[in-house]
Amino acid sequence: MPAPLHDLSTIDAQIAEWRAFLRRRQAIHSVDEAELEDHLREQVAALLAAGLSADEAFLVAVKRMGDLDGLAREFAREHSERLWKQMVVPAESGAAAHGTWRDGAIAFAVAAAAALSVQFPKLFGIGFETHERFYAHNMAFFVLPFLTGYFAWKRRVDAATTRWLVVAFLTAAVTINGLPFGPAEAATEVLASLHLPVALWLAVGIAYAGGRWPTVAGRMDFIRFSGELFIYFVLIALGGGLFTGSLVMLFEAIGLDAEPFVQHWLVPSGAAGAAIVAAWLVEAKQSVIENMAPVLTRLFTPLFAALLLAFLGAVVGTGRGMSIDRDVLIGFNALLVVVLALLLYTLSARDREAPPGAFDVMQLVLLLSMLAADGVALGNIGGRITAYGFSPNRTAVLGMNLLLLANLGWSAVLSWRFLRGRGSFAALERWQTGYLPLYAVWAGIVVVVFPPLFGYA
Repeated sequence: MPAPLHDLSTIDAQIAEWRAFLRRRQAIHSVDEAELEDHLREQVAALLAAGLSADEAFLVAVKRMGDLDGLAREFAREHSERLWKQMVVPAESGAAAHGTWRDGAIAFAVAAAAALSVQFPKLFGIGFETHERFYAHNMAFFVLPFLTGYFAWKRRVDAATTRWLVVAFLTAAVTINGLPFGPAEAATEVLASLHLPVALWLAVGIAYAGGRWPTVAGRMDFIRFSGELFIYFVLIALGGGLFTGSLVMLFEAIGLDAEPFVQHWLVPSGAAGAAIVAAWLVEAKQSVIENMAPVLTRLFTPLFAALLLAFLGAVVGTGRGMSIDRDVLIGFNALLVVVLALLLYTLSARDREAPPGAFDVMQLVLLLSMLAADGVALGNIGGRITAYGFSPNRTAVLGMNLLLLANLGWSAVLSWRFLRGRGSFAALERWQTGYLPLYAVWAGIVVVVFPPLFGYA
């Protein structure tokens, strides 16, 4: 979508200021002005397309240019105060300021609607204590439809795609609430409740990408958003926990018990609303500061690689096999997910044109050590399935394990090719983003196929 005319005029004025700065320093620095300006305009255009205002897009683009050119870095340093103010107190005026406040107002209205939706079933006598299974089945519908609707509005998703998203949520709601589970909670019921949000997260991604879902860049943007959303939500939850503890303490000091209010109103509704607010925060300040998820991968990739290498060394050194049960295999699945996340957020922050480096080697070491460790686990799970047969839990855990194993295994091959100069970084990126829908497909299979396949047990 092209930028509004007032944004373009603002950008042209700011680039003119930037160009004048370069010319004033030509006697000190040797710089290819035309080449730098072309690169700057490309950066600005990408940031405008991502939803930033004209001022934000220019300031962030200039900051990025500082990584490529010393003179551009000097300009960014001199204008750092403007960037800081833009991050903390929006400096837009007129139409841009109106758009910022409008987005915030819509986001908080959607958050309030999500918070109220958690309480809505109580109007029909469906409370938390008496209908735990209802809330377990429908927990995804208290947040994800609202999040999808917000992005469908913000990205101006076309009517046909919007209809398909509505149909997807309605079909999911009818399916999960129509399955004939018995009176006692069954394993397939728990699995269906846990996997339904995973399947529906794909709908959020389609709305978030706003028509760019078929592209690698669109899916990679959604991956970045998912990681940042998790971090923002955790930070909000930590603050919410502090607020909740203070509330209980203060009212307890005057002899009032606030725990029922906290348990039945504040925590469930606050969690639903916080998810929407966290999404808005990611959107509002995306790319203004460096994303946190890729930064954390730089810290934890070598730590997890060292952990897995130490584990494999202990296995070889002691000759001990693993005691495999369902919980251990679930733990390995969680570890595979962590390794996949480290890989994804490293890819999301990497320059596609940069040559292979030391961190790429570290990433391959992590992948290979994870594959070796998981091979030890899978070598034992076959015996357990042979002895006890396929149960819903064992099948779900094993299926997810194999899905992750295939993803990471081919990623290791592509990483090796990239390091050897026989493949491109783009191939690894395409593989990862193209694989994403398979997780939603598997989650859908667990929700729809597993209950009748295992007799709703």
